[in-house]
This record gives sequence, structure tokens and C-alpha cells, in this order.
Amino acid sequence: MNEDFAQNLRLLCSYYKSIAEVCRRLRINRPQFNRYLSGRYKPSANTMRRLCEFFGVEEYEILLPHNQFQRLVQVRQRPPEVVEPALPELAHLEHLQQIGSSGLDKYLGYYFEYYLSMACPGKILRTLVCLEQRDGKVYYQRTERLAEQPHEKVFHGVYLGIAHFLTDRIFMVDYESLTGLEMTQTILYPSFKNRVGRLTGLKLGVSGSGERVPCCARVLYEYLGPAVELRRALKLCGLYAPDDPTIDGSIRQAIRNDIADQEWHFRARF
Repeated sequence: MNEDFAQNLRLLCSYYKSIAEVCRRLRINRPQFNRYLSGRYKPSANTMRRLCEFFGVEEYEILLPHNQFQRLVQVRQRPPEVVEPALPELAHLEHLQQIGSSGLDKYLGYYFEYYLSMACPGKILRTLVCLEQRDGKVYYQRTERLAEQPHEKVFHGVYLGIAHFLTDRIFMVDYESLTGLEMTQTILYPSFKNRVGRLTGLKLGVSGSGERVPCCARVLYEYLGPAVELRRALKLCGLYAPDDPTIDGSIRQAIRNDIADQEWHFRARF
């Protein structure tokens, strides 16, 4: 039954410009939708209802044998396609993508991110960041693993964002996807070596306290490679004491939030 459903779903998608457009309109992420198209998974009852409403078919129809469903779709008059109005900011975002996507290929992969925690002052926070390219854009996911005391319940924060490479800096903007209560911006120096090792820069966000104070911190990205063992990497994420010997001394020095006598602004250090 799943194979017929998958073929029927692919047929319905063929009437649209792209599968990406279908996913965007349905607000279903592409990896999940690909599993339906492969026939390996059947949607939940709620998702199935959304699919049928979107494509204008009944649930029993989309589960029919493919040949029968194909004849049904061919003779049925399709509803007029809804043309979504172009948002004025889309032109700016598309232009930004065109000028800011090239040059990031060498930076794709996994990183440990280090900075002095905004939610837990005095502690170093290590998070896991993954940069990947999809549809010509570079997206990233940043995963926090927080537990202020040993054996306490672990909180995971997942930040989703997009990266741009403009002239000679890497610009990253993301939002906290589980609660939607926070955005952060990170600007990094690129690596001028053939092999990426560490990237440094500044991070702007808000503290996790009740006051939600805007904060700026020095940040360091440590390149791990194109692939990692996720569970093992995430177990190494969390809060560390500022003198923890498991954090390399050069990393601790790079993320110190001090200001020299002749510095008038809080600046990143290369």
C-alpha cells in the first residue's frame, strides 16, 4: 500500500514547480517528505489529512492502486493554482543568497562552538554546530545541551539558521526552534588556510535569565570534520568550568571577554 501511495504522491507533486515548493506550502520538512515519497513510511493521520486537503483528493483515493489513481487524476479537473503574492523582502533575501552563498563549501561540516554562557555566567558552553548545503543555500543547526548541576535533567536547545559569506566574513543568523523566544547572530573570521581548523568571532544574543539581557561574547568554532558520531559529540557538549583542563588552554584564552586599554569597542580577535 505504501508503494502505491508513494507513486500517487509523486504524481500529485509533478503538477507543481518543485517538491521544495510543495514542502514549503505544506510546512513539512524535506527529509520527512522524502520518506513518504520513497514508500518507506506512511504519514500520520493528521499529516495524511493535510496532504489530501492540499492536493484536493480523498484519503481513500490517494491509497488506490497507482494505475487507477492516475486515471482518476487525469480526468478530474484540478483546482486553479493559488499564486502567492510576492513579499517585498523576498527580492532582498534572494539577492543576499546570490552574493553570499559561494565560498562556504570549505566550511561545511561539524564544529564544536565555545563561548562564555549567557544563561550561566562564569561557565564555558560547548555546543555542536552542523553546516550543510541544500538547494544552493547553506543552513546550519546549533544544538545546546544544558545541565547546570550533575544528574540534573538535561535541556536541549536547537537553533536553526542560515549562513552567508560576504567579502571576507561569515555571517550567521539563527533562531531557537523549540520555543521561538530567541535569535542569535554570529560573525566569524574565515580561515585563510586550505584546511579549516578554528574560526573566531563574536556572538550576539540574550541571556536565558528572566531579565533576558542582550549580551555579546567572543566565540570560537573548532572544526570536527564532515561527519561525526552524533551521540558521542552531543555528550561532550554542555557547561564547563572556566579552568576545566578538558578545554584546551588556547580555546579558553580565545573566548575571554576582556577589553584592552586602547579598545573602544568589544572586538573579535583573530
